[in-house]
Amino acid sequence: MVKKKIDNRIRILIENGMVVGHRTLVVLVGDKSRDQVVYLHHMLSKSSLKQANVLWCYKKELTFSSHRRKRMKQLKAKIRSGQAEINEDDPFEMFVSMTDIRYCFYKETHKILGNTYKMCVLQDFEALTPNILCRTMETVEGGGLIVLLLQSLTSLRQLYTLSMDVHARYRTEAHQHVVPRFNERFILSLASCPVCVVMDDHLRVLPISSHLRDLQVVAPPSTTTPLSLQDQELKDLKESLKDNPPIGLLIDLCKTLDQAKAVLQFVVAITEKTLRTTVTLTAGRGRGKSAALGLAVAGAVAFGYSNIFVTSPSPENLNTLFEFVLKGLNTMGYEEHLNFQVLRSADQQFNKCVLRVVVTRDRQQVIQYIPPSESSCLGQAELLVIDEAAAIPLPLVRQLLGPYLVFLSSTVSGYEGTGRSLSLKLIDQLRNQTREKNAETNSTDKTTKTTELGRVLHEVTLEESIRYKSGDPVEAWLHQLLCLEASLTPLPSLVPPPDKCQLFYVNRDTLFGYHKASEKFLAQVMGLLVSSHYRNTPDDMQTLSDAPAHHLFVLLPTQDQMKEDMLPPVLGVLQVALEGKISKSSVMSALTQGEKPAGDLIPWTVSNQFQNYDFPQLSGARIVRIATHPNLQGKGYGSHAMKLLSEYYSEASIHADYTDTAIPEEQMAHLVQDSQVSLLEEKLGPNTQSLPLLQPLSERPPEALHYLGVSYGVTSQLLSFWKRAGFTSVYLSQVSNSTTGEHTMIMLKVLGEDKEARTQSWLADLWFDFRKRVVNLLPAAFKGYDCKFALNLLTNNIYKKTGEALSLVELKLHCTPGDLQRLEEFVHHQCEAAFIVDILPTLSRLYFLRKIRDFKLKPVKAAILCGVGVQRKTPHTVATELGIAHNIVMGQMHSLIMDLTKQMRKVWEEASRGQVPDDEGEEGILQDLALTMQESVQKMKAKEEDDRQKVKELIDVTQFGIKAREQERKEHTVRLNDEKGQDTEIGKIINPPISTESLLGKVLPL
Repeated sequence: MVKKKIDNRIRILIENGMVVGHRTLVVLVGDKSRDQVVYLHHMLSKSSLKQANVLWCYKKELTFSSHRRKRMKQLKAKIRSGQAEINEDDPFEMFVSMTDIRYCFYKETHKILGNTYKMCVLQDFEALTPNILCRTMETVEGGGLIVLLLQSLTSLRQLYTLSMDVHARYRTEAHQHVVPRFNERFILSLASCPVCVVMDDHLRVLPISSHLRDLQVVAPPSTTTPLSLQDQELKDLKESLKDNPPIGLLIDLCKTLDQAKAVLQFVVAITEKTLRTTVTLTAGRGRGKSAALGLAVAGAVAFGYSNIFVTSPSPENLNTLFEFVLKGLNTMGYEEHLNFQVLRSADQQFNKCVLRVVVTRDRQQVIQYIPPSESSCLGQAELLVIDEAAAIPLPLVRQLLGPYLVFLSSTVSGYEGTGRSLSLKLIDQLRNQTREKNAETNSTDKTTKTTELGRVLHEVTLEESIRYKSGDPVEAWLHQLLCLEASLTPLPSLVPPPDKCQLFYVNRDTLFGYHKASEKFLAQVMGLLVSSHYRNTPDDMQTLSDAPAHHLFVLLPTQDQMKEDMLPPVLGVLQVALEGKISKSSVMSALTQGEKPAGDLIPWTVSNQFQNYDFPQLSGARIVRIATHPNLQGKGYGSHAMKLLSEYYSEASIHADYTDTAIPEEQMAHLVQDSQVSLLEEKLGPNTQSLPLLQPLSERPPEALHYLGVSYGVTSQLLSFWKRAGFTSVYLSQVSNSTTGEHTMIMLKVLGEDKEARTQSWLADLWFDFRKRVVNLLPAAFKGYDCKFALNLLTNNIYKKTGEALSLVELKLHCTPGDLQRLEEFVHHQCEAAFIVDILPTLSRLYFLRKIRDFKLKPVKAAILCGVGVQRKTPHTVATELGIAHNIVMGQMHSLIMDLTKQMRKVWEEASRGQVPDDEGEEGILQDLALTMQESVQKMKAKEEDDRQKVKELIDVTQFGIKAREQERKEHTVRLNDEKGQDTEIGKIINPPISTESLLGKVLPL
């Protein structure tokens, strides 16, 4: 390799990371930055005394062409066989041919979860997202190197205006200008990372890395250095279990005390053999979860478990797990090919990962991988291991749980996006079930066995990192950049009531400007959002900072209650996205072609659902997220924040039809122009001319909007909250969300609407249509909802429609006199309930669609009618959902049928009085029929005469003697009439005139 003189600080930085077990971050700027990866890899391999494996991630294409990559592969094969030599004149060719490189598309980075690499190279910066950044950087082990290539840039300031690939999703028709605030904050944060070095493509350190000026060499630890408290405790634990195989052998493979305790908890659950235990292992990335699970599976084999199943989003995620399964088996004396066989995948996309391990020493024991969707294969399972459960949709995780021992591990830092969903929903549900069962045990029989109580939950958490040592600066920088571990700030002792709080607008340019005060405030905001929502990903940070249609509001104490020298405590957060203002031509084009552009969620969904081309032209604001401090939830702070926001936008709603929604000037970020300063002289820092962070709503003009909207995974609690806020349901998806299993609900609220105008409101029409659809879908797609929730879906106190009187004809279509008689017989106990089951769906539909005037049931009766009549459930099921006895449901059901029967009898009587009697109606129908037949005959005669005249005009019939024969016939007819004294019509009957068809029949043959 060609020798090159480089800055000595780079070597010291890499060697220091190797000594302390921390990672190093390198940013290379310039067109030739790719070629410098070779020298960095050489220094890393030299420091670690072994060849470093590499993870190379890219967008679509590598910087070298595909045919060259194929040539590298062929060159590797020739070098191994001794048929070729390496061209040392091309260092990059030598690097590619001699290094173990795992190439990976950014869109496939989920496949590398659980793997470990010594070096990670990230190219195509414009395709990077925070989620991808987390996935890739956290696969690098301690002492490793993370290299970020900025190949197309000549200045770091160009990142301030660089258009990222994800920005295409943020743009809408009404909001096209994207300000990359995330890039600016990302670059400025690099200066705060002590192990980050930014260099040009000649490996010259840039001024932004001035913190490396006084870099000192870290001395390697000596043998006399005393162990830490945790290391000493781990050593004592290993010594105490040394003579207790197989537990002692497995614990000896553990690297940290947390991991050893986790393996012990797993082994305890294995030895119980109740098959009703769930052990959850949650931790951040790189804490050794997969390794602990692998050792636990090896222990299960030693304790005689025969059917062990392992699942994860991809087989590649289990590389570390199976690696430690094999290590555990080897430690316990099992030998491959003699005591067990390993089956690997033949699929090229899985890179020969392990799919099955068959142990045959004592008897056949199988460790089998299954996809998460194949829960039907677990009929004979004894142990199920779910690794990376946060990346599996929550409904699939629930289906995987069954009557067997379950080990479940998950990353809860939000890298995969569903970690909060797992911890807030599934684990919380398991906790509640365990508490309920324990309470029942304590109150009834304390000798009840565990198997009779349902599942038992054990929770294990890993804090100490294994992949890299504790205190890793790159981990701290990444968590601070993306607020992954943003904690809630404690509230002051005296919190003002909701009506004493004020809503403020947050200037995003200042919030993401990387000032000290704004960083603290951002941590408060993200802490609230993460604690209140389960669908959190690092990408949410970039959406909040860069999306042009998004705005942020915070609920704070009033200004007179704030201290000038302190940041105010954030009591609530509202994230709002402006939508709508789509031209009618765009709507027509998209809907006719079946397209659904990114952004404008509510306009496109509603217009597609109702085939309404006018709704997307309205302007609205969607509540993306609303979060309240956990200690203040349920106390009215969220409702008060929504009230203030609604009042704020209602002020300008009367101008929504006449003005365009413009972006206020203060929201436009200060665009940094390209300067003539070179990279080596460029100095970056936070903008000192930024606007105030918080702005009272009274000082900011609101956008002119028609409505407020919200889209969320519907639950009973959330539905009640939004209905109290004045929102009306217009859409409920029939397909459940793949992450949470919930159905998506869209609700709207018209701004500045008076009560008198509600009857003519466009939202009222959408609500009535939505209610009709829900009534039809409750027996099918929404049958899983309990009857109380279904009743809540069908009620609305804002838009009410007085029922129109049914005509007698309409009434007969729904309920015949025989049906009414059967109902009366049931009321008088003259027939069984089975004889009226077919009538209840019709009656319930009439009731919930408000077709029965002046009639309303009490809530309990309405819920029973909804469950039995609309959802077609049995009374026993309805009783279970309502939490009351079955006989009470039957009594209430009999009472509501009695009330319905009386009301339907009144409806019949009113309809009969307003209709014409049946006999008169039949006579009128006959008269109309006779008149219609007469008119038809007259039209036929007129048409025949017209045809005859046309034939005469076209053909001269006198040449055929037709006229003489007609005259003879007429004379003969007159003579007969004179003789017999009959009417001339009889002559016509005896000798009818020649019709047009017969005339043509005689003419044409001639």
